[in-house]
Amino acid sequence: MSATPQASGVASAAREDIATARRIVVKVGSSSLTTIDGGLDEAKLIALTDVIGAHRAAGHEVILVSSGAIAAGLDPMGLNRRPRDLATQQAAAGVGQGLLMAAYARALGRYDLVPGQVLLSADDLIRRTQYKNAQRAIDKLLALGTLPIVNENDAVATEEIRFGDNDRLAALVAHLSHADALVLLSDVDALYSGPPDLPCSHLIGRVHGPGDLADIAIGGVGSAGTGTGGMATKVDAAIMVADSGIPAVLTSAPRVASVLAGEEVGTYFAVTHRRRGTRLLWLRHLARTFGSVTIDRGAERAVLSRGTSLLAAGVTSSEGDFEAGDPVEIRNVDGEVIARGMTNFSSAELPLMFGSTTEELGTRLGNDYRKEVIHRNDLVLTQVSGGR
Repeated sequence: MSATPQASGVASAAREDIATARRIVVKVGSSSLTTIDGGLDEAKLIALTDVIGAHRAAGHEVILVSSGAIAAGLDPMGLNRRPRDLATQQAAAGVGQGLLMAAYARALGRYDLVPGQVLLSADDLIRRTQYKNAQRAIDKLLALGTLPIVNENDAVATEEIRFGDNDRLAALVAHLSHADALVLLSDVDALYSGPPDLPCSHLIGRVHGPGDLADIAIGGVGSAGTGTGGMATKVDAAIMVADSGIPAVLTSAPRVASVLAGEEVGTYFAVTHRRRGTRLLWLRHLARTFGSVTIDRGAERAVLSRGTSLLAAGVTSSEGDFEAGDPVEIRNVDGEVIARGMTNFSSAELPLMFGSTTEELGTRLGNDYRKEVIHRNDLVLTQVSGGR
């Protein structure tokens, strides 16, 4: 961990990858777009689009992940704070999304930019067919010269499977769109070693990996009563993209121009790993699992050490209520989660398959059962082991 002083107006070699990014994802939170009372603040929105418009004019592609739909819908619906129940959140999003996009259209029109709305659900980025469709949609919007504006589809999202905040969504969009950098904007100028208002807290200018944050108390509450993502979700998102080959910067909305210029503002998260598959990235960092399967020692060794698929022969039990295609945890006999994966079978089907070979399953249950419980391409390790 390092506490890098903020240098005003000075481009840093360490931030050159931000300044030269051909395609960049910028995420802005509700608190950066709303008034004290919680309504949409068009002056803040215009200030943001001024910077984005200039960056586009300089030859960069920008994808904006914007919160604010629920916040924009509060005042028209007579609500004075973000609702807690999902149904009212959905209603507010249904009203506010149109108002938010209209405000962006007015602001971007001054730069002859047309916004293109992309509403995504968690399913869109973990199911093979849907994430390919989302990828094509964003790519085509960029090719046609529009500015994609992405938000979670709050009007139809369910509690069971949703992003929960746009920081996570922005991380996945950055990966999905093959972006070169991610900028996370909020009302806090950087990550600090403690509460920013305490004299003993210092700014963290650069994070080389999760180990740098082991002793840091990171807040998890969004501000102003209009957002859901606190500092913890922003750090999670930044670590997530850095773990997939994309550098990230966390800072406040008024500093966005400085960030895009490569200046030493905010907190920079250095790349820690090459790019991963989108669904595997989701599984590794974020997926809500719907249950678990327990495997024997032989299957554990095969999954951890040899990178094989999980076969029914090594499965001893399952828990939870899940369907084919749902994410589940893979546990060893000690109850430790060693991996996560997308199961090919439901929780109702699996008990009929425990301990059986693929050939036995085909003979007994039919050809549809001659396949892996979890294919290796749909499986990500949460624990690395040399085997037992």
